[in-house]
Amino acid sequence: MSSVRAIRGAIQVDRDDPAAIDAGTRLLVAEVIGRNGLAAGDIISVLFTMTPDLVSRFPAAAARGLGLADVPLLCAVEIAVPGAMRRVIRLLAHVHTDRSPSDVEHVYLRGATRLRPDLQGPPGVGHRS
Repeated sequence: MSSVRAIRGAIQVDRDDPAAIDAGTRLLVAEVIGRNGLAAGDIISVLFTMTPDLVSRFPAAAARGLGLADVPLLCAVEIAVPGAMRRVIRLLAHVHTDRSPSDVEHVYLRGATRLRPDLQGPPGVGHRS
């Protein structure tokens, strides 16, 4: 039986420009979809946030290019906490899935893996990264 679950994810990008934000967003969304066995119709909504140093592009624009044309997407600015990691795109996706909460894979890529070291698999495996 399908349940509603929330999936978290984040990716750090190299710079603030539209191409870097698009590429990072596409990779993050594709990994969340792939690792959790989702189809576009399973996704209820996605909230994207970006750190205040990323201003050149909306991540939702890149997500639309992955077939999420009918999914409500929202972008916001992450809180500017002093000393926080820079150039990070985060997402919170609400989805329909048969997976239990413990089987949902939250996806943290590139430098953003430091945000949730508890979700990282054994070295070299790449599980839950």
